[in-house]
Amino acid sequence: MPKHNDPVAHLRRDLKFEAELAGSHYRFSTTWGLFSPRGVDNGSKLLLRHIKVPTEADCLDLGCGYGVLGVVLARLAPGGHTTLVDKDFVAVDYAQRNLTGNGLTNGEALLSNGFDAILDRRFDVIVANLPAKVGKELLTIYLHDALTTLRPGGALWMVTVTGLRRFIERMSKEVFGDYDKVKQGPHYTVAVARKRG
Repeated sequence: MPKHNDPVAHLRRDLKFEAELAGSHYRFSTTWGLFSPRGVDNGSKLLLRHIKVPTEADCLDLGCGYGVLGVVLARLAPGGHTTLVDKDFVAVDYAQRNLTGNGLTNGEALLSNGFDAILDRRFDVIVANLPAKVGKELLTIYLHDALTTLRPGGALWMVTVTGLRRFIERMSKEVFGDYDKVKQGPHYTVAVARKRG
């Protein structure tokens, strides 16, 4: 328990912010140590400006952090179920809190190292804000696991730093036989790979 004269008590408190995303208003709680804790990162914003989600879709937010993409997916697809996964238990806790805090009952946040805990599930839409630092080996595993867990006709939406674009394009074509660059900005690229039906 923190002492009464805790010099960092203010840093231990949850960070809170609000955001307009994909036409709706959201409130988020987060904490230091999670990705982009003071506001929605530009890569996620770019992805959410371009993604198309059927209202009945079962969705997955891979590497959800505190849940920005998954929370928005749950609202965009009220007739489906949205799963948010992360390997960081703190991220999963905040993602679940943010689903609840935004009044969303059609989603859940789970602890999973990539797809490991959810390989038996099937999805119509997968979103991933892919970090460059995890290495190309892990990104390759993610693409193969996404293909396995997508239903025929399903889509993997990805946002990456633009420096990863060529690798993602090459691997998407190799794994999915499909790749579409949706939007390329100066720093981020949004792309989609679809599983053929």
